Amino acid sequence: MWTPEHRRAADRRGLRYPSDLIDAEWALVEPMIRPARRGGRRRSVDVREVLNAIFYVLSTGCQWNALPRDLPPKSTVYDYLDLWDWDGTLERIHDVLYVETRERAGREASPSVAIIDSQTAKAASKGGPRSTARASMRARRSRAASAISSSIRSAYC
Repeated sequence: MWTPEHRRAADRRGLRYPSDLIDAEWALVEPMIRPARRGGRRRSVDVREVLNAIFYVLSTGCQWNALPRDLPPKSTVYDYLDLWDWDGTLERIHDVLYVETRERAGREASPSVAIIDSQTAKAASKGGPRSTARASMRARRSRAASAISSSIRSAYC
């Protein structure tokens, strides 16, 4: 239930973008981001801004080319997204923010009940997105196979 305390905690009006991290969220996330490597050049990008840019793309669904100019360049943001996905940083950030959000709402850290509708159950029994994607895609043929079959057809016709 929304109480005045919950509303104040969820208020994002003072931020540049609604997807930006508030200071309390950044305090939770910052220890999970590895520091720059020793030696070499110093990190020139603000990692908090990179994370804000990732959250901006995820929350708005905008194209990488449409990132606002006051956020880091799209190539930098994408490179960090790729690195953090590979090394598990994104999953750790998600888990910490998820638990914090549930606890702030007065719920247990992990849900105790799940609701599955009939559509979800049907899709899961058939194999879900994998089988759907396979069924809706045309079979691929290599160019070599196409050339061979067309040369065979022309030889016999």
